[in-house]
Amino acid sequence: MLSVPSRAAVVLTVLTLAVATACGSAKSREEPGAGVPTGVRPPPANAVFDYQLGGAYPPPAPVRVVSRDRAARPAKGLYSICYVNAFQTQPGAAVTWWREHHPDLLLKDAEGELVVDEDWDEPLLDISTPDKRAALMDIVGPWIDGCAAAHFDAVEPDNLDSYERSDGELTRQDAAAFARLLTTRAHGRGLAVAQKNTADLLPQRAGIGFDFGVVEECAQYDECAEFGAAYGGRIFAIEYVKKDFAAACRTWGKKLSLTLRDRDVRPAGSAGYVYRSC
Repeated sequence: MLSVPSRAAVVLTVLTLAVATACGSAKSREEPGAGVPTGVRPPPANAVFDYQLGGAYPPPAPVRVVSRDRAARPAKGLYSICYVNAFQTQPGAAVTWWREHHPDLLLKDAEGELVVDEDWDEPLLDISTPDKRAALMDIVGPWIDGCAAAHFDAVEPDNLDSYERSDGELTRQDAAAFARLLTTRAHGRGLAVAQKNTADLLPQRAGIGFDFGVVEECAQYDECAEFGAAYGGRIFAIEYVKKDFAAACRTWGKKLSLTLRDRDVRPAGSAGYVYRSC
């Protein structure tokens, strides 16, 4: 039989374990970075953000997180996200390069014509089969490796939603499958991975391996709540219209990182440059 002091010690131990377990459970539910692989550092939550895809420049003083094209250098002393156009080509000369070197990896319609994102004049990459996804990783994978070698902290694979512009040639499942390859490669190089837009894939975010979100125009498309619920404060939202930015700041300014940019994301000092945060 246990003595009175022993019974008290047992009760105290049980209560201590219960509290610790509860605290641990709450932490895993509340911290979006709780499931991030070892060696991968997620971005700080609710941090002021700058979107510099149109050209790198010294960020304004409050900025702590910056996204730049993979050809640029990371922002010194700040959390730096590496932009990679992973699901479509870049426009212009890049299209010629793909046509000459990898024409079989460009998506084509039933008539054999390229399927193109008309808004940006970017042909879509063909992620429709495991073999084509593997072949694309031989090209896109080294781009991700380059982000790590340049000492970026994370990667932002753009055009995850290309299947929505594929005229039915691609599916959501194709996008998820290729995104899993991208996140595996990035995590293996110590990079966190952003989910770029594509609210339809939020339910699959854990299985794909996304660590945070970079979202364009979530106020305009009424998606801020969905992304906020999925990633907590680790959402970097960009608006391009002042009234949408103002509305988002009123509702989400204390919960998400919100940035107003000009649609061409021009460098500071150039005509048409716009930048604000809230």
